[in-house]
Amino acid sequence: MKNWFDTWFNTNYYHILYKNRNSDEAESFLNNLLEYLKPHKSHKFLDVACGKGRHAIFINKKGFNIEGIDLSKESIDYASQFSNHNLSFKVHDMRSTFKKEEFDFLLNIFTSFGYFDEPSDNIKAIKAMADNIKKGGKVVLDFLNAKKVVNELLENESKTVDNIQFTIKRSFKNGFILKDIYFIDKQQFHFQEKVQALSLSDFKDLFEKSGLKIINLWGDYSLNDFNVIHSPRLIILAQK
Repeated sequence: MKNWFDTWFNTNYYHILYKNRNSDEAESFLNNLLEYLKPHKSHKFLDVACGKGRHAIFINKKGFNIEGIDLSKESIDYASQFSNHNLSFKVHDMRSTFKKEEFDFLLNIFTSFGYFDEPSDNIKAIKAMADNIKKGGKVVLDFLNAKKVVNELLENESKTVDNIQFTIKRSFKNGFILKDIYFIDKQQFHFQEKVQALSLSDFKDLFEKSGLKIINLWGDYSLNDFNVIHSPRLIILAQK
């Protein structure tokens, strides 16, 4: 049986539903991040779970060498049309090392973690991140603030995109934030997104076991301090 992310991320419907994600917000976050990190032009980036590559493409346009990996072949096929000598994309599972000690910076952003049913897969993924970066290299992991999301869960939502009406039902069960997505397009469809409600203490444990030290925390894309009650995001900066 396939994992939900193997199926849902490879459908056109996933990209239709999320086509209007705020690119201005994403670019503002990446600009703030680059300003803080101050990378040299010689530094190499890895974007883990890069999707269709919009963040990697943006960083490449800023003059940096970056590679993107994702489990979705459909996403990587799309992203690869933008490849150049300093930008490339590969299908790869984040739970295994991509290129050992190759990168100076690794990005895992916009809640591209916490998908796995087995807790052992979380540690595999973080250890692989640590393996991919050089000694002294940095990891930026951007996750939802699970406590705030659960406390303020919007249970029902309906939205129409490209003449398809999506009905979205959210719930919190067995430590996972669930999003059930229903729609009709010639036939009935149902997909589910499932993200583990990982807390800061969970990540501290995962990073410590992987040889990564957390050196900063932010709570939003303007890089304001993290507050467990009010912050919309949990953004972790760690170093090997």
